[in-house]
Amino acid sequence: MIATGLQLHGQFVLVAGARWAARHVVARYVSAGAMVLRAHHPYELEDHRHMLGSVRLLVAVDDGAAGWEVLQEMAMRESILLSIEPAASRDGSITLLGGGPGSSDLLTVRGAAALANADVVFHDRLGPGHDLAALAPGAQLVDVGKAPGNHKVPQDRINELLIAEARAGRTVVRLKGGDPFVFGRGSEERDAALAAGLKVHVVPGISSAISVPGAAGIPVTARGVAKAFTVVSGHDPFTETELGHLAGIGGTLVVLMGVATLQQNAAGLLRHGLAADTPAAIIERGFCDTQRSTRATLGTLAEAARAAGCSNPAVIVIGGVAALGTGADELAALLPAAVR
Repeated sequence: MIATGLQLHGQFVLVAGARWAARHVVARYVSAGAMVLRAHHPYELEDHRHMLGSVRLLVAVDDGAAGWEVLQEMAMRESILLSIEPAASRDGSITLLGGGPGSSDLLTVRGAAALANADVVFHDRLGPGHDLAALAPGAQLVDVGKAPGNHKVPQDRINELLIAEARAGRTVVRLKGGDPFVFGRGSEERDAALAAGLKVHVVPGISSAISVPGAAGIPVTARGVAKAFTVVSGHDPFTETELGHLAGIGGTLVVLMGVATLQQNAAGLLRHGLAADTPAAIIERGFCDTQRSTRATLGTLAEAARAAGCSNPAVIVIGGVAALGTGADELAALLPAAVR
């Protein structure tokens, strides 16, 4: 965050603090368009005295060194705003960060701060990737994203890269779409980092399992309709045992990234007794400008998906709640008799 919310584009900012301590602060102000002057040691302040009349802001980075107290006196004497900001860490660390369903304004405050202070960000193809240059202005950005059938960087290699960067003393962020522990392999990365003796922080993210249906007006639970929901991965077809359990568990079934296996899974759920008139919906590209919803019933969902050309990333919702968020006439038509 830029101190005091100032508009600093084209303005001079003097950042005082050791190089290691001030690296994130400098990157943020440079990204904001400021012309940054640096004083790495207290005695270097004298080099900038002739510029003080043009300086809009003094930034003191708390690096633990003595001598910086003259900044407060200087700011008062020259009527310059003073901001005191924390130092970057000397030790390497890894933060597993959930980026939410894709829109950068759905990042948590803690998540945005982690990106702002990162030295290197390993990111996926999902999540707020297109805004990363602004969110992590001082970081090296490394795309390690996986696509169906194309894991260009294997998981073991990702673990190795995270560990190597943190051991080099860098602040590492592993950015994932949604939440890092919901089908995100976050636990594998955490365990590898802990086994390597590194500090690991987990910053949760908004899971697409709940937020994307919500963006389409579909709650995953609703009084009198569903009092529970089950979230499953749709990358692979369900086994017969899984189909039997899912068809009989009741409530709402939420399938992530399941368009490619929809036909097999829908047929299996029908085969195991889930009613053909169960409301269903597919929400593609949640929270993007191209978000789209396709509503049908379980019995017609696969055909509706083919006709509409549905594709991942998508969230599939099966259950009475999939009829909610529609008009009254559509609701009456879609709800099965059991919940009308």
